[in-house]
Amino acid sequence: MAKNKKMRFEVQEGETIDQCLDRMKKEGYTPVRRAEEPIFQEVNRDGEKTYDPVGRKIVFQAVKNER
Repeated sequence: MAKNKKMRFEVQEGETIDQCLDRMKKEGYTPVRRAEEPIFQEVNRDGEKTYDPVGRKIVFQAVKNER
């Protein structure tokens, strides 16, 4: 029995989660995990470096369908 191939799918800008899931399904993958990763921007305030959250990206881990 071969191992399932894993792949990561990121929700693209201007794409909904449903559209990403449809894209996954068309490529023959099933989602097994969803993760949200924060996006930070470096800001200099009064000579100090700080990091402010400016967004998030949603990433799905998926496995190849066995058919």
